Amino acid sequence: MGRLALAKGILFLYILSMPNVQGNTQGLKASLLKRLARLYQRRFPLTELYSHEQARELASIALDTGRQIAVLVDRQGKVDMVLVGDNRAIYVPELPRARVGSDRLRGLRLIHTHFGSEELSEEDLMDMVFLRLDVIAALSVDEAGGPVRVQVAHLLPPNPDNKSFEVYPPVRWDRLELDVYAQVAALEEELGRLIGARKTDGGKERALLISVSDEPRGMQERSLEELSELAKTAGLEPMASLVQRVRKRNPKFIVGKGKLAELEVQALQADAEVILFDQDLSPTQIRNLTGLTERKVLDRTQLILDIFAQHATSSSGKLQVEMAQLKYMLPRLTGAGKAMSRLMGGIGGRGPGETKLEVDRRRARDRIAKLKKRLEEVRKRRGQTRERRAKAGLPVISLVGYTNAGKSTLLNTLTQSEVLAENKLFATLDPTTRRVRFPEEREVILADTVGFIRRLPPDLKEAFQATLEELDASDVLVLVADSSHPEMAEQVEAVERILEDMELNELPRILALNKWDRLDDEARQHTQNAYPDGIPITAKDRSSLRLLMAAMLERVASLS
Repeated sequence: MGRLALAKGILFLYILSMPNVQGNTQGLKASLLKRLARLYQRRFPLTELYSHEQARELASIALDTGRQIAVLVDRQGKVDMVLVGDNRAIYVPELPRARVGSDRLRGLRLIHTHFGSEELSEEDLMDMVFLRLDVIAALSVDEAGGPVRVQVAHLLPPNPDNKSFEVYPPVRWDRLELDVYAQVAALEEELGRLIGARKTDGGKERALLISVSDEPRGMQERSLEELSELAKTAGLEPMASLVQRVRKRNPKFIVGKGKLAELEVQALQADAEVILFDQDLSPTQIRNLTGLTERKVLDRTQLILDIFAQHATSSSGKLQVEMAQLKYMLPRLTGAGKAMSRLMGGIGGRGPGETKLEVDRRRARDRIAKLKKRLEEVRKRRGQTRERRAKAGLPVISLVGYTNAGKSTLLNTLTQSEVLAENKLFATLDPTTRRVRFPEEREVILADTVGFIRRLPPDLKEAFQATLEELDASDVLVLVADSSHPEMAEQVEAVERILEDMELNELPRILALNKWDRLDDEARQHTQNAYPDGIPITAKDRSSLRLLMAAMLERVASLS
């Protein structure tokens, strides 16, 4: 082998053995790669951003390569990564989550070069936010390859102005007065103090709630109140909320990247592990959002599916939950590795179908087909049960209403039974029937049903058809409404609309105005004026149910 070939071989092996310089290195000479690799040997100051020699070295390499150069430096001053971009931008790859705790910063500062007088860009600030960098700095380089100015930015703790980060004006590169270590320590101390005061017992996952819609702000805030109750039912702890009114939702991220950065900082300030959207997200939006943030991203449908998964107890209920989960996840299976991994375990990734969520599309479709057959068998069995009741001549009175209106409590009081009744949304999923004998020796079947809710996911409507089919056998419906709820009118309207969709609006109906004891005299008068046919009750108090029982008997008697 000739000397030249040997030298080239040795140089090639040397380059291969150098620390990995990431990014746009194609076309760079071996000598430049060697200079870049030497940056890994540098030790940066602990309290200052860089030494004067290091600033000059970065600027010189940037000029010689014609590309932006960046170093990620840890808190011991060691270079963790060297990056090469093009002449206008630099791409920072996804970083491993080395530090535990959603209230902590990454432990890395990013120093990169800019050409000319360009200041920190929006992309730079996005990188700082979503990578949770301690500090980001842009060092401008002149035509001679010397450093000119430096601009620095860092995140902020919660503040009265609701600012997400501090961006300092550019200063001469050798006149920067910033104690990096003290700045980061103060920020994390403040975050830890505020977050420690907010944390609750029980180890619940903490959530930041967000609504993005063209609806008026007031409507969005009321919808977020319901989402907050749903979140609590699922086992989440709502920490903060954010409302944005937009004419058109961003198809890529649902919101713009600027608002996303604000959202990420609020999540950091609130120590939220979950970002929960009140709107349904497309598969593309979920993938893009999980690609930006290290937090779990959930939408309203995923949350409701999780609640149903927690509360389904019968075999049919579990089948229905699994089918709804698979139908929701089917279009999200392809290329959703990171998004899917964030769902496995905890809120949004539990229930009968959790082991099926990572199957491929073909297996998922096969499983859905099998579930449909089994649910059809469930419908047939329930149909036979309804036929036997009809032959026995027992009228069926079904309790319907918005979720958490008090249907199960009313059933327990009327039948002196112990059906699960909690102050939670969707405490009842599986239909419950009880025989009840009225004073006139008239016996009826009283049925409790799953609570209704606005914007119920279409897949859930179909999957729970077997549950709601119990209503088909009803002779009388008792619509239970929470009269103390500020949105009672909207909730009653939502129930009426669902009954109409199910072609049940022609059945005899009684409106029971529950939780009457919580209203003052003025509110009672207003409610009775709005619903003159409504019967005031307190489901927990049997003595308050006389008028309701009389109305139920009257409706049943009219069927004969």
